[in-house]
Amino acid sequence: MNMLALTIILPLIGFVLLAFSRGRWSENVSAIVALALWAWRRLVTAFIGVDFFANGEQSYSQPLWTWMSVGDFNIGFNLVLDGLSLTMLSVVTGVGFLIHMYASWYMRGEEGYSRFFAYTNLFIASMVVLVLAITCC
Repeated sequence: MNMLALTIILPLIGFVLLAFSRGRWSENVSAIVALALWAWRRLVTAFIGVDFFANGEQSYSQPLWTWMSVGDFNIGFNLVLDGLSLTMLSVVTGVGFLIHMYASWYMRGEEGYSRFFAYTNLFIASMVVLVLAITCC
């Protein structure tokens, strides 16, 4: 379950790579980078799902860091995985794949091809953070 943070880190890596390429890469290289990182993210999601159901857990929480601490009151950054968030994580990665596949064809020849995939990866990372965010109380 320590791989849960990779579902956020991988799209951020894609964002950084594609954003700093600044269109210097060919469209094929940009699409391959975006789709390869998506495939890796999908494998991580599948592994997390198999591990989650193999252990028979109802909910899993992975604390990453404490954002703020005042006395006994702590605000931490935690990732939570349960059945619903695993389902939504699969939906986000599945729909993200469809978007990447369609856009790699549709955006061909357009200005800002790499930038589009960079922002798409940033959006998917944001969606994964929303899906895995802890719901308090």
